[in-house]
Amino acid sequence: MNKDRITTKLKLEIIIMVKIDDIKAYIEQIPPAPEVLKETLAFIKQGELTKAAACAEKDNALHVYLKTLVNKPIYGFKNEVNDLSQIFGILGISGAQQVLYNYMLTLLSPKKWELFKLNESLFFELQAQLNLQWKQILHQLGIDDKDTESAVTLLPASIIVCEALFKEHRDEVTLLRSVKAIDYNTILQRLCGMSLFDICGLIAQKWEMPVSISSIVQAASGTGISDDASIDQLGRWMHLLLFYEFSQGAYIEAGLNDFLEFHVTYAEPVYNDFMSLMEIQ
Repeated sequence: MNKDRITTKLKLEIIIMVKIDDIKAYIEQIPPAPEVLKETLAFIKQGELTKAAACAEKDNALHVYLKTLVNKPIYGFKNEVNDLSQIFGILGISGAQQVLYNYMLTLLSPKKWELFKLNESLFFELQAQLNLQWKQILHQLGIDDKDTESAVTLLPASIIVCEALFKEHRDEVTLLRSVKAIDYNTILQRLCGMSLFDICGLIAQKWEMPVSISSIVQAASGTGISDDASIDQLGRWMHLLLFYEFSQGAYIEAGLNDFLEFHVTYAEPVYNDFMSLMEIQ
């Protein structure tokens, strides 16, 4: 065995452990929210949409983000919606909270993605699609809860954290990908002993979401099955939604589907209902 092959083999055997404190330190930056954004979110949590809209008017960037979001084709409005009171009315309390979490992520998202083949527009589209489809799923299930609706926001947040973690160990990640073709979730577990869904749980704690929200996202991995039937049902729907969305061509190219393993048996009880809902869109 020549020297280069020995060196490569040694590198592949190294498990680079990232301390959980390092991950938590990075998550502490989520969200780096301006006071206006914090106040807007507080009003939304209180159900005060009119006050939230008046507060959001003070942040021009937030106004532009909200206007851009609700005027995307997936929302189906024929005429452009500009008024913030109308926008918050359209979104409702649950939708508005979810969208503000997504806006927080735009403040933290990298200007240039280095590991995942993403850009600002594609990441924005991912957030918008997940938001709308998850909301439709909850409507189908008769669930109206702002925290449950915001649960799907945790996945894009975790992707941002993974980009930052992988960027710090880019050489090792690239080597593992090229020599052994190891998927990103396995690399993540080697780096820090956590999966994408575990990181979601840490972010949920940071955002002070109910424990049930972390449980739904863990169940969505297909391996963290819950003893609670209602959480498990939501986990199955989210599992299918993530696999469905990450299997789109652009996200396969970006590498996001590497975070998911489709668990057929787990998803089977809701599979037909899920596909029927997707076909309606």
